[in-house]
Amino acid sequence: MKKVVKISALAFIMAMASGCANITREEFDAVKNTANSALSEARAAKSAADAAASAASAAQLAADSAKAAANAAQACCDANTARDEEMFKKKMHK
Repeated sequence: MKKVVKISALAFIMAMASGCANITREEFDAVKNTANSALSEARAAKSAADAAASAASAAQLAADSAKAAANAAQACCDANTARDEEMFKKKMHK
């Protein structure tokens, strides 16, 4: 956002330095309005990016929680399978 303002200011200064010293108030206001519009759009984009980052963070937390639950369920299944196999082996040896 600051970059847009700096670029607009630099463009204005370059225009002034290149012999366009006779800028009208309307032209100046147009440049100023363009810079203000760019700044406003940059702020809106930053706000949207911040919201997206927050949503992504929440999604990552949910995914991590789901993975932990899945890992726990798999560990339970593995333990049950091992217990069933051990019981089957004991029955077969009797």
